[in-house]
Amino acid sequence: MAEFKDFMKLDIRVGKIIEAENFEKANDSAYKLRLDFGEDIGQKKSSAQITDLYRTKDLIGKQVLAVINFPPKQIADFMSEVLVLGIYSEKGVVLIEPEQEVKLGSRLG
Repeated sequence: MAEFKDFMKLDIRVGKIIEAENFEKANDSAYKLRLDFGEDIGQKKSSAQITDLYRTKDLIGKQVLAVINFPPKQIADFMSEVLVLGIYSEKGVVLIEPEQEVKLGSRLG
């Protein structure tokens, strides 16, 4: 069993998707995302396998939750810096979004 202190090690923040494009070189269908986490954290990149339910143009401006303190991961020719969070469903991955717009960089906890 995980303990609360284990959960607190994760730095989960709100970011806004400011760029989204197809990631042709990924082994599985994915998008390259650029997210803005606000002044203190800045912009970060992520590879996200969310192509089943989302189109790139619909992602722009969407606030999502992401883990920002995992080590960067090389995926093909792209360095993914954060892990955008989603829930696996029968139709594809559903992004986890704040119910209301919040300040960029706000921490889950």
